[in-house]
Parts: sequence; C-alpha cells; structure tokens
Amino acid sequence: MVSNQIVQNVLVEIATITNVNAAIYASDGKNVAVKGDMSGIDEREIVAFILSGDSANDNGSFYINRICQEGETEFISAVRKDSDNSLMASKLIAVQMEGLMLAYKEKMDKDSFIKNLLLDNLLQIDIFNRSRRLHIEFKEPRAVFIVKSEGREQLPIHELLKQIVSANADDFITGTDENNQIVVHAVKNKNDRDEELKAYAESMLKAINDAGLDADIAYGSIVEELKDVSKSYKEARLAHDVRSIFYEDRKIISFSGLGIGRLIYQLPINLCRMFIKEIFGGRTIDEFDEETLTTINKFFENNLNVSETSRQLFIHRNTLVYRLDKLQKQTGLDLRVFEDAITFKIALMVVKYIDYMDRIDY
Repeated sequence: MVSNQIVQNVLVEIATITNVNAAIYASDGKNVAVKGDMSGIDEREIVAFILSGDSANDNGSFYINRICQEGETEFISAVRKDSDNSLMASKLIAVQMEGLMLAYKEKMDKDSFIKNLLLDNLLQIDIFNRSRRLHIEFKEPRAVFIVKSEGREQLPIHELLKQIVSANADDFITGTDENNQIVVHAVKNKNDRDEELKAYAESMLKAINDAGLDADIAYGSIVEELKDVSKSYKEARLAHDVRSIFYEDRKIISFSGLGIGRLIYQLPINLCRMFIKEIFGGRTIDEFDEETLTTINKFFENNLNVSETSRQLFIHRNTLVYRLDKLQKQTGLDLRVFEDAITFKIALMVVKYIDYMDRIDY
C-alpha cells in the first residue's frame, strides 16, 4: 500500500502546479491528503460515490474520480471546480496515482519474488515465468551478499545499501530478518568476476563505515542462472556462520575463502570432541594460562618464526623457547615442527567450533 505521506506529496505537487484545491480519500471515504479549501464535500458524499460504482462524477462543485488497481478501488480524488485547470488536474491526479500504485506493486512483487527465490520456495517453471513477467533477466551471473549488523543500525544501513544497489538496475536488496540485509548482485565483469565481488563488498562496507556504522559482509559464489540464486544465498549464510566462529577479525568473507574453517564447520560434533580428547587428553583450552595462549597465537601469526615472535612479545628468545618446551610437555606437540603446529592450529579451531555449538544448544 502506498504510504499516506507519498500520496500527500503527489497531491500537493500537482495541486500547486495547477493552482487548484484538491483532496484524495481512501476506499472507505476517509481523507488521506488535502491541499487547499475542500469545504463542501465530506466523507458521506465520497462513500456514496464509491457505492454508486461510477468511475467519475461531476457534482457541479467538484470533479470526482475513482482510482483503481486491478479493478479494486484504492483511492478517490476530488478537485474543486474553481479553476480552468480543475479538470486537467483531476485527470493528472488519477493518472499519477495509478502509475504510482503500479510501480509500487511491481516493486513489492519483485521483493516478494526475490525473497521466495532466496528461500527456495519456488518451482523452476514459476521462477522462469515470474522473472519474465517482472522483467528480470533469467540467464545472468549473480551472487548473494549478506550484510549483518545490530538491529538499531538496520534502517540507516538499508538506506545506504539502497543507494548503492540503485546504481545497477539488475541488483536487488531485501531482508529475511531484522538483522540481515540481502543484496543480490548481477555480475558484469566477464574477465575477473571474483575481483568484482570483492570490490562490491568493499564499496558497501566503506559506505557503512563512512556513515559511522558497523557491519560484516559475507557472500556466496557466482551462479549463472536466476534459479540457482538460493544456492549462493545458502553459501553466504554458511560463510557468515563460519566467519563468526573462526574469523571474527574479518569484516568481509567469501564462501570460496573459508579454508579449513568450512571443513571443521561440517564435521559431526562428536567427532570433534573425540579429536580434542585425543590431542589434549583430559585437558581443555581453558586450562592454559593467558600467557601461554598469547604466545601460541603470536607464534602462529609470525609463521612459526621464533625470533620475530620473541621480538613482538618483548621477551628473550630463550624465554619463548622455554614456553614452547613447556607446551610440548603438556600436549606432546612441538609447535616448531610444522606437522605439530598444523595439528595444534586445527585443534584450536575445533575448540572454537565446539564452544559455538554448545552455545547454540544452550
């Protein structure tokens, strides 16, 4: 339904240009918008006109028009006959409102179509037929982006993204819940499509950050046809979940860049617990003190380089070696050995995944 504010804006603009007094009423006779002096016509006369079934009426003082959409009365316009422009204004208001309702309906139809497409609620034949009716290209490469932020930031972020999306008529923005904005992007770069997706995500994040807002963005892989958009959406959701567990420091993440995190995310939780028990015995990560955990993380950040790690931790090289030796005695893993380092790194990620799943179950 077109908002009252938009109806008021349309009426005021036309009435001002044509210099007439006019009003628009809802299908129940209630006044929706008015410009100028409309005394002499009231709700009862509007209701009587609606019940008459007439499409237009000239009662001597006002031009009255029925404004319909698909045969249903949506609005009634009335223009006072005190100007040479009155008849023209009456017709202009009716035409403008009908065009506005049609555009609004098409927008709502597209939004509903895209939502159902993302959620995989449509048959392939329905996708083809509805996309043709809504003038949406069926065979065009697309990818889905999920922009997630806190609820209070959703509205301003939505408005920012609308500006970016509106620059490309083939892009769409919608939402599936209060925390997510979903952008379906039509890929235009035939030579480096992955680079285009990265640049598109960066442009959205920059606009959000420049406005003093915060969000993270995940996106799926490119699909070649409209019917497969739900696949890219599912990949974007998975990418977002994996990011929230393993890669919280990344503001942008792609399905193709999840690495080992995607593999761990898809492992059965019981298998993960068995793996951790095998690596750490009866110990848990919580039993390692903060100093040890900081040392481990910094050692990994510096690609197992002892000298650089000790320098960044502001400790003597021998102190770092002592800590690594101590960790080896506790776990049987020497982080200076590549294979052991990989095993320990995977174990840390598996622990994060177990904690995440435990929180969800709780």
